[in-house]
Amino acid sequence: MEKRGLSGFLLTAFFVAFIVFLYGPIITIGILSFQGPQGGLTFPMNGISLHWFGNLFQAQAVGDFGGSFRRSITLGLMVMVVTVVIAVMGGLAFRKSFRGSNWLFYVVIASLIVPSILVSLGIGLIFTILDLDIHWATSGFGAQLTWTLPFGLLIMFAVFNRFDGSYEEAARDLGATPWQTFRHVVLPLISPSLIGVALFGFTLSYDEFARTLLAAGSYNTLPLEIYGMTTNVTTPVLYALGTLTTVFSLLIISTFVITATFLGRRSSATGAGGH
Repeated sequence: MEKRGLSGFLLTAFFVAFIVFLYGPIITIGILSFQGPQGGLTFPMNGISLHWFGNLFQAQAVGDFGGSFRRSITLGLMVMVVTVVIAVMGGLAFRKSFRGSNWLFYVVIASLIVPSILVSLGIGLIFTILDLDIHWATSGFGAQLTWTLPFGLLIMFAVFNRFDGSYEEAARDLGATPWQTFRHVVLPLISPSLIGVALFGFTLSYDEFARTLLAAGSYNTLPLEIYGMTTNVTTPVLYALGTLTTVFSLLIISTFVITATFLGRRSSATGAGGH
């Protein structure tokens, strides 16, 4: 009993330390973002106000915050759509074995183990050699896809690995075409997983730094803008920006989770009704 009690105490202490280490910096930044007008970057706080949140939206305060935010949102949506489409197509393709499938799988997954900064550097060099403009919507877009696509494909491989093909057989027996089978049978059943792929694609793109650093060109995305701010902003406006982006990320994740839960219950009800 004593040994179990001690091990339980140590495990609990480790878990608490992990939670503090994980969320402590986020909570600290959130608190310091409410500093008073005369407050600084550290404790103790000099009053409590929303001053720095208002200062955040003044163009002269932090540079191109609005532009970088819009670019990150646009880029995230672009990456999300392409990741979902290619992941579904790849998942469908890998349902049947074909020549070279193993090599293709490892080539796709290999991008996860290549250092991100090298991927960014390589894409930047390729665009330079080809005399193409390095831009967040072209080279930056491609750099981020090397990060999001493997995750999307892995999710879809797992989904189709446990997919019940009897639904498709029943649809074909009833005279459905391949497209009708996919549109009315397969797609509704895998829709919760598509939400997961979309969430991965958007959030990984929205927060991506290393693979975008040398491939975004002269216009920063939001993570690059925040990094630039750390070298020249010495007020809590930086914390205010961090707090707002964290809240925005949580709202996006919550929206995706709620949507996935709803679609999951709907597809379960559809499957039960079919039986």
